[in-house]
Amino acid sequence: MSNPSTVPTTTGAGAARPRAFAGAVLAAAVLGFFVITLDAVIVNVALPSIRHDVGGGITGLQWVVDGYTLMFAALLLSAGSLTDRAGARRAFGAGLAIFALASAACGLAPNLGALVAARFVQGAAAAVMMPSSMALIGHAYPDPIRRGRAVAVWAMGGAIASSCGPVLGGLLTLLTWRLIFFINLPVAAAALILLARTQRSPHRPVPFDRVGQVTAVLAMGGLTYGAIEAGAVGFAAPRVIVAFTVAATALAAFLTAQARGAHPMMPLDLFRSRTVAVSVAVGFAFVVGYYGLPFVMSLYLQQLRGLSALATGAAFLPMMLTGAALTPFSARIAERVGARALVTAGLVLMAAGLAILALAPASTPVWALAVMMVLVGLAGPLVMPPVTAVLLGAVPHHRAGVASGVFNTSRQVGGALAVAVFGALLAQPAGFLPGLRTSLLIAAAAALAAAAASRLLRPAPTGGTHSN
Repeated sequence: MSNPSTVPTTTGAGAARPRAFAGAVLAAAVLGFFVITLDAVIVNVALPSIRHDVGGGITGLQWVVDGYTLMFAALLLSAGSLTDRAGARRAFGAGLAIFALASAACGLAPNLGALVAARFVQGAAAAVMMPSSMALIGHAYPDPIRRGRAVAVWAMGGAIASSCGPVLGGLLTLLTWRLIFFINLPVAAAALILLARTQRSPHRPVPFDRVGQVTAVLAMGGLTYGAIEAGAVGFAAPRVIVAFTVAATALAAFLTAQARGAHPMMPLDLFRSRTVAVSVAVGFAFVVGYYGLPFVMSLYLQQLRGLSALATGAAFLPMMLTGAALTPFSARIAERVGARALVTAGLVLMAAGLAILALAPASTPVWALAVMMVLVGLAGPLVMPPVTAVLLGAVPHHRAGVASGVFNTSRQVGGALAVAVFGALLAQPAGFLPGLRTSLLIAAAAALAAAAASRLLRPAPTGGTHSN
């Protein structure tokens, strides 16, 4: 049997087939990442309209956002193992089909409970899609330089979704917020057509880690529920204490199962690689700011500054467009200055932007706030593509799915906790504005700590396949 990570040297039509296969893989992965990211950002500007239509206070709105993010985070670890067991192509296709069906259910939801339930299913499907899309790229582009460029193109799917999401959400909300979910259907259909043109992915049989999955869901669910409910009823409320107790107990059980299990879904020996450990920390801190900022600022601009959903989306446009414009060049910039330097610079810019926003006077014009958010937008292409490429270069190809799952779990946990904690801060008796400032300063501190940690990254040499 041939090694799937080896690309034979061919010419003519034989060489064109692998290139066409890789191109179809990359295009499908880009579209998949597009809808995954779109549904994480487009919903923020529609939250007031959703509350007006189906009810619910700040807690209900947090669950609309975190219902998606929580299941995304909780199932990513198993999804990474699923990718390795079933094959990236099969896992990605199944996740994409379920995502499309859940999107339709979100758009048709008659009440808040049905919407949140459908968002949970959306998040579960996205969890399968994310690591499998990264693994598809890893298999199709084994050369580190070409893989880094492919990851940068893949990141364009997220960058475009991030840049157009707020404005697109504002435009669609002028008609009805339900369209922000229906728009996923044609994109998912196009991705499935492209996927049908690709070759089967390698796979390996590994038993399912049931104990690990159950305890992971309980730990993340308990932590998120406790943080959200604490904002409404306080940290001393019995249900909040119970939730945090369940989370702590489940986390201990999860770590024990991963250390002793024969087939853990998150092999703890992955973290013996300093690069893997730092990449996971960077992913967590980055998303705290990058997804936490739109959540709090969307509510601030509409509730306190009186902007419409469309005007709120337009305020995010400079931030998002800046990131989208720079993303195609991130791989080549990393080749020139080094991935580690690029990641550190991006996180420092993010910390600066978040701190400036937190300290800005309440009378600051909206256009000035939009300019300040550009610093955070710059962090997207400077951090995520290079750190993703560094992570994939630090693990063997056969563990790409598991490593991708661990990495993206850290990102989604960061997003879920940001919405939960920041929402709780916004609901405190001190008022919305102090909660907003505290939230942004917390995100800035996390980004600054990650910038310091990123100096420990060790990118793979251009001629190798992986390193620690």
